[in-house]
Amino acid sequence: MSPITTHVLDLARGRPAAGVAVTLERAGADGAWTVRGAGATDANGRISDLAGAPAEAGIHRLTFETGAYFAAQRVPAFHPRVVVTFEVKDPGEHHHVPLLIAPFGYSTYRGS
Repeated sequence: MSPITTHVLDLARGRPAAGVAVTLERAGADGAWTVRGAGATDANGRISDLAGAPAEAGIHRLTFETGAYFAAQRVPAFHPRVVVTFEVKDPGEHHHVPLLIAPFGYSTYRGS
């Protein structure tokens, strides 16, 4: 399993959000972002193999293409994408970042 995983739930439909494109990036010392992994959520709304390499300490971000997800369902939405920035302090720990989405809002937290 990847050291950084995610799970997307569609609160409006009451089910996992399948097919959401997600990109994982890490900020370098110069502030430039480097892509560490990318994928799309499966039927369960999960991506378990987002980054094959061990996590590194530092600032990371996950970009979720929520606008494309809702557009594919012909549902108007407010956020074309959601960017979640977080810090990995202990690379030995698993970092799970769930995202709860609805057409006009979202929420996130550190999962287990």
